[in-house]
This record gives sequence, C-alpha cells and structure tokens, in this order.
Amino acid sequence: MKPADIYAVSTAEQRQSTLDLFLIFVGANIVATTFQVGASLASSFTVAASMTLIVVGSAIGAALVAALAPLGSRLGVPSIIATRPALGMHGAAIVAALLYASNFAWIALNNVIAASACARALGGVEAVWAILLGLVATVVVASGPRAVALADRVAVPLLLILGIVLTMACLRAPSAAAALPPAGFTWSRGLDVVIGYQVSWILMFADYSRYTRSARGSGLAVFMALASTSIWLMPLGVIGARAAGSEEPGAMFAALGLGAAGALLLALATMTTNFVNIYMSALAWKTLVPRTRDQTVVWFIGVVGAALSAAPAVWLNQYANFMMILGGTLVPVGGVLIAHYYLATVAAKPASGPFAAALYDASGPFRGASVAGLAAWATGAVAYFAAGGIGGTLPAFAFSILVYLGLRRIAA
Repeated sequence: MKPADIYAVSTAEQRQSTLDLFLIFVGANIVATTFQVGASLASSFTVAASMTLIVVGSAIGAALVAALAPLGSRLGVPSIIATRPALGMHGAAIVAALLYASNFAWIALNNVIAASACARALGGVEAVWAILLGLVATVVVASGPRAVALADRVAVPLLLILGIVLTMACLRAPSAAAALPPAGFTWSRGLDVVIGYQVSWILMFADYSRYTRSARGSGLAVFMALASTSIWLMPLGVIGARAAGSEEPGAMFAALGLGAAGALLLALATMTTNFVNIYMSALAWKTLVPRTRDQTVVWFIGVVGAALSAAPAVWLNQYANFMMILGGTLVPVGGVLIAHYYLATVAAKPASGPFAAALYDASGPFRGASVAGLAAWATGAVAYFAAGGIGGTLPAFAFSILVYLGLRRIAA
C-alpha cells in the first residue's frame, strides 16, 4: 500500500485484521493528550465527578466515531472521499482543509507534551526532543501503512505495560499537593471537552477501517479502542494534576515519581498517535491536490508539525479551548454523515463498482457543494456554541441530523 493512497481498495485488498485496526486506534489514543484531557478537568471537578464525566463522555464520543467506521469497510475509500455524497465535492474539500490544518496543531501538541517530560527526566533541550520525535514518526508513516501496523504491534504492548506502571503510580499518589488555578468548567462544558476529544478522531473513521473487510468488526474495534483507553488514561490525568498542583506534563510525571519511565511512555505514545495524524493529513491533502507525491506530502506535514512544536506554552494554555472548537466543528459533520448513510439512504454501497467510481468523478453526481449538507453542518455548529450552558454536543448532533433530513425531503 502507498502511504497516502486516496483511491478505493477492493475487497481482495481488505486483508487488515480487526486486531490490527484495534491496535492502530489504541496506539493513537494511548497518548499524552488523552492524559492531558483528564488534567484539564482537575481544577473544576472532584475526582468522583471527573470520573463520571470521563466515562459518559468517552462512551458517547467513541460511539459517534465507531458508528461511522463500518463505512470504511463497505465503501473502501478514505474518510474525506466518503463525505462527498453528503457534502458534495466542494464541501468535502472544506472538511479536508480543516483536517489538514488542525492536524498540524495535534502533531505539535503531542510533540510538546512528550518533549516536556523527556527534557525534565532525561535532560536536553525540549525543542530538540520535539523535533526528533516528530521526525521518527514521519519516517514510519512514509514507509506505508504496513510499517505503521508493524510499529504498533511492538509499541502498543510496551505502552500498555508502561501504562500499568503509570496507573500504579497514580494509585500511590498523594492528595493534591497544591491548589490548581480554578478553570471554572460547568458539568456540561466538561462533558463537551471529553466528547470533543473523542470526536477529534471522527475524520479518520474510514482511513484505516477501509482495509478491514468486516464492517461490524470495524465498528466494534474502534469503539473498544477509543472508549477503553480514554476511560483508563483520562482519570490518571486528573490524579496526576491534583498530585502536582499543575497541568504541566513534566511536573505531573515528576510528582508521580515516574521520571524516565514517564518520559518513555510519552515519547512512544507521541509517535504512535502522530503516525495517525500525519497519515490523516496526507490523505486530506491528496484529496485536494491528488497529483502530489506521497513522500513529499508526508515529509512536509511531519517536518512542519515538528517545527511548530517550538512554542510549547501556546499549545498547552489553549488545550481545553481547542477541544471545544473541535467538538463544535466535528460533531455536526458526524451528524450529517450518520443522517446520510443510515437515515436518508440505504446502506453504503460495496467497495467497488459504479458508486465507488462516482465518488472520484468531478463531473458526476457529487460535484459542487451539497446545500443540505453544508447548511446542516453550519446549523449544528451554531447549536453547539449557542447551547454552551447545557452542553453543545447533543444539540449539535440533533440539529445537524434534523436539518439535513428536512432539506433533503424538501429538495426531493
């Protein structure tokens, strides 16, 4: 397979096991940013309230992504291509541009968090650590999906072992050593932060599942991977932040007494999740400029993401706000896709044939922009931010579905 191939795969090429798909999402979600979500809740909620938010939000967010994962197995195309019937080619291009831009932030944020712990525990310059981690992840992605799968088979079990070490350290951690500055999240806003983090994976719903033949297995693998890792790691972030009296990654791992082990966990986790971030960005760019060489786009994304890691304070200070912006942007996209594929039409067509060919035909049925899709997306986004006092996720999801179905019925 090519590292950034945007074309449909046939059923004969769907040889990836559900275990490999599970490991890819586990590797993507066992990452410092998952831990950091829990840390962002520590100053606003008790440990018990944080745990409730995490369990509920993780399950809801994972279910939204998992509901779309079977489309990859059925259609055999990347996520951005699969959005074309609902949003039109121009609308899908907007999603691709959004995904491309936001993944630079994810790559930089992951590098910054891991570099903070590595520099504190192992010495060296934080920026150098960030660049090194970014380049190693880029090399693996440039080698193709098979290389990513092989790397995950080695890295994910080691991450699980180190995660257990982190869990034991948190269970032994003292109560809050110092008061954290109050963040002032309401319960509904805290829920939006957790769901927003899970839903940040929604635009990769088909990118890897298209290589797995079982649609049901794809959905289950994605749900179990995202929900289980978040419910495990986010609470550890709550405990770590309360023990350190700080949300700064290096300070939390130092307070937990992990040092080098914590730095290794973050370094491995950063690389496994950036495999996915670089791959997603490359696919998004190739849908916009298909003739770009795979290696060129992969290396450009990885190097730029590493370079952006040089401003750590910006990424850490705006982390929770970034989650809510992503939630407001991506939850409605999920609503539109679920409305289109599960409520407005019959099940997705097979991974080959006329329907798959039409997805790439610039003069075909999906050319231009879908008024219904874009209007539903915009309405859902407005609902998300307008309903901040009660939580924006469910209103955004409901409005995007209702508007899409209503406008399609009017146009019919």
